[in-house]
Amino acid sequence: MEKSKVYFIKEVTDYNLIRVYDALNTKLKGRVAVKVHSGEEGNQNYLRPEFLKKIIDYVDGSVVECNTAYEGMRNTTEKHWKLMEQHGWTKHYKVDIMDEEGQMELNIPNGKVIKKNYVGNHLQNYDSMLVISHFKGHPMGGYGGALKNISIGIASSYGKAYIHGAGEPEKIWTAEHDLFLESMADAAKSVKEYFKDNILFINIMVNMSVDCDCCKVAEDPCIKDIGILASTDPVALDKACIDLVYASNEPGKDHLIERIESRNGIHTIDAAYDLNVGNKDYELINLE
Repeated sequence: MEKSKVYFIKEVTDYNLIRVYDALNTKLKGRVAVKVHSGEEGNQNYLRPEFLKKIIDYVDGSVVECNTAYEGMRNTTEKHWKLMEQHGWTKHYKVDIMDEEGQMELNIPNGKVIKKNYVGNHLQNYDSMLVISHFKGHPMGGYGGALKNISIGIASSYGKAYIHGAGEPEKIWTAEHDLFLESMADAAKSVKEYFKDNILFINIMVNMSVDCDCCKVAEDPCIKDIGILASTDPVALDKACIDLVYASNEPGKDHLIERIESRNGIHTIDAAYDLNVGNKDYELINLE
């Protein structure tokens, strides 16, 4: 398999988001969904809507999210809309909570664990997608990046429980851990195949806590900002981010690496690679 290209810019600015997008040389077509993380109430680390305005306006996109499957301000549509307003998303963008009116099934006939993925049914309203992910740690997945954002992130509330439970939603917090990680890879495959070549990925390595933006009370970042990366390949993109963490000279990286390794986070990348979602072999292209 030919190496995937991953583009990198060290300086984190709103203009450089456009630069890495343009480097991919693929213009997103038609109605563009921009998948972000709305940020749980109380979280201090999530990407702010103002910072993303240049790139979202550039692709003329609609901000999309789905409801969660755990307690908080995003587990019902009513509360999620209030949070979207509170965090400023509705002020700047057209916003769509994709499972507000239900869900749809995406088939995964060759899935390792799950054979169906349940996503917000508004997904069918879009022709292409830009996935903007805040790369950081995660309490369950070890890390959060592009693969998590198109699996758990695009799943409906029920779909999130289905993935976490490895096909048994009632086991949302008790399923065998590696089966959960493999279910995320399965779900990522279904979304990547749904959009085919009309999906692009940007990971932003800032405010890197060991915790996710879904945590109301998250640890503060433990490592300095690294940069912005973009690719057409979510596997290569996440792998490049992981490698940059390991290559960092920051003493705080040990805390983040411990979170990734203790949750076997790399297993999601390996499973997605096995499913041909993308390539672990990549070329890192510095745009500076």
